[in-house]
Amino acid sequence: VFKLIFEHDDTVNYRFFENRINANIKCCAIFVDGMIQTQFLNDNIITPVIMSQTLLFHRRTLQDIKLHGVCGNSVEEQGDIAKLVGGLIYGDTLLLIDGFDTVLDINTKGWMMRSISEPDDEKSLKGSREGFTETMLINLSMLRRRLQTSDLKFEFRKVGTRTETHCCLAYLDSLVDKNVLADLKKRLDALEIDGSFDVHAIEELIRDHKMSIFKTTGTTEKPDICSSKMLEGRIAIIMDGTPIVVTVPHLHIESFQAPDDYYLSFYYAGFGRLLRFLSFFASMLIPGIFVAIVSYHPELLPIKLFNNIAASSKGVPFPPVIECLGLLLIFEILRETGIRMPDKIGQALSIVGALIIGQAAVEAKFVSTTMVIIVATTGMCGLMVPRLKGASLLLRFANVIVGSIYGLFGISLLLIAINIYVYSMRSFGVNFMDSLLPLSKSQSEDSFVRLPFMYQKSRPASLTKDRTRAK
Repeated sequence: VFKLIFEHDDTVNYRFFENRINANIKCCAIFVDGMIQTQFLNDNIITPVIMSQTLLFHRRTLQDIKLHGVCGNSVEEQGDIAKLVGGLIYGDTLLLIDGFDTVLDINTKGWMMRSISEPDDEKSLKGSREGFTETMLINLSMLRRRLQTSDLKFEFRKVGTRTETHCCLAYLDSLVDKNVLADLKKRLDALEIDGSFDVHAIEELIRDHKMSIFKTTGTTEKPDICSSKMLEGRIAIIMDGTPIVVTVPHLHIESFQAPDDYYLSFYYAGFGRLLRFLSFFASMLIPGIFVAIVSYHPELLPIKLFNNIAASSKGVPFPPVIECLGLLLIFEILRETGIRMPDKIGQALSIVGALIIGQAAVEAKFVSTTMVIIVATTGMCGLMVPRLKGASLLLRFANVIVGSIYGLFGISLLLIAINIYVYSMRSFGVNFMDSLLPLSKSQSEDSFVRLPFMYQKSRPASLTKDRTRAK
């Protein structure tokens, strides 16, 4: 049966052997090359069965081998072909005994894996340097080491009708909202997808407001951050093959929180978080406001500043909106090029490219020096909040276009529309902006600034019914 299922698959091996005392005990070990510990197979499965001097062939031979012959931490007697095939593909060894219609499924997983390292996108000055890997079982062990309680639950599922990728829901049973958990399971069960090799596809399919520029699911690569979110009642979705973990529900405030906020002084952490708020709004609004003022409201500028801007724009053939959009586009191209290229080449290309193109464009009178400063400041501010990079980029272009047509009045209307939209958004039944407004006591403890830990006594009311952090 297995040879028919795995026809034309040369990675599946069949090792036939028999007991040296009783030739009636004929066995076959089926395993996949590269997925198992070969030494374990030889020493703990094949050798004990071959060398045993007490095995007899009768109706309990399979149970005797399971109990007294094979050495393994997980040995299961199984007759379901689908489960056996799934276990074989995932690194188990199947031991077949001639004359029996059930099989021993033995855990021999031992594939190569990447070592634990700090994720590039979530580096911190202090605190843990560990990051999730592509192996789900290692990721679960890192969570278990941080949350040493029987309240921590792991529920395994499979995603993808063809790939059947393993994923796990991790949560603290006494803190999680059971309605959110049931909703998440329902969404996962309703997925219709051939396969997924990364958690982002699942994230996009299960989240609320799928077409929104703001994500309603959180992601992290650090086990300490994931554990902290679970302590507030969130659920972690861990998928085999990716180091990125999804957490739900997701609140907008999480995009402005950084790992260092909880390892550094609360004074510095609060100042840093306020800077991220200001940088997000600056990256979104500065180009649009500048274009609107220059085009429609020059009277708002001091005379000297207006004269300097006019002097720098003298000879530039393009209107401010075209000048701004062009520079923003070039900045994004340089940034993307720097990311895609190898590290050393990418850094040099970004710096040299920006200097050369910026200087040449100013000297050629394609753009003004003022516009170069505006776009450079906008780009730096946008890098302060990487989780909102996509949203700030789209809103930046939208504000420039609206500001060039309707001036500051149009930008004001756009901001009102955006606020109405985000305050109506929900993430698994939780208000997306819940931690920002209204500011109840529990929400203000870790929102715009981080208060000292001695004052953080409550969990967010929208995430869990158990609001007391320490008992």
